[in-house]
Amino acid sequence: MRLKIVQAGEPVLRQRAKVVTASEIRGREIQDLIEWMRETMYDAPGVGLAAPQVGVSLQIAVIEDKPEYTKDASSQTLKERERKPVPFHVIINPQITIPEGSRVDFFEGCLSLNGFTAVVPRAPKVKVQCLDHKGAARVIEASGWYARILQHEIDHLQGALYIDRMYPRTFMAMENFNRHWKEKPMTEVRGLLGFER
Repeated sequence: MRLKIVQAGEPVLRQRAKVVTASEIRGREIQDLIEWMRETMYDAPGVGLAAPQVGVSLQIAVIEDKPEYTKDASSQTLKERERKPVPFHVIINPQITIPEGSRVDFFEGCLSLNGFTAVVPRAPKVKVQCLDHKGAARVIEASGWYARILQHEIDHLQGALYIDRMYPRTFMAMENFNRHWKEKPMTEVRGLLGFER
């Protein structure tokens, strides 16, 4: 079943999502929700979807970055973003460790801010402790684009959106991003849009 993705302004997107117990994770209700979130993410399409985005205030997110999502991207763009395929998985009740220090700037979109994008600074590496779809403990150490996806989805579970972290001067319609900015390196984007770290 494909679920409705709620848009910015829906109160659930600004609430800290509820922790899910191990027994709840193994129950039919949560297993169905995970499968429906997966179908909804594929249908959108997107690389991640958090439960609050479908109106459910639970600390669950599904993630997958399929190879076909980058088939039209240049090798330079993929290298700059350190973007590689990520297999499907579920994170539940994640605790993220974000190291102090450098941040990397790239455009991000969001299925709950449909049609818009902006440059968002994110840590290049993160460590996440969470439960998987079976309730088993997992530790994920991620870098590059995968680290960005994790930070974005975990923000959703804390009631935050990328617009809370973006450089305001870079906020734009996706149509204009595709027309003017999509293949430009970030050094050029930074100079043309006039934003600083």
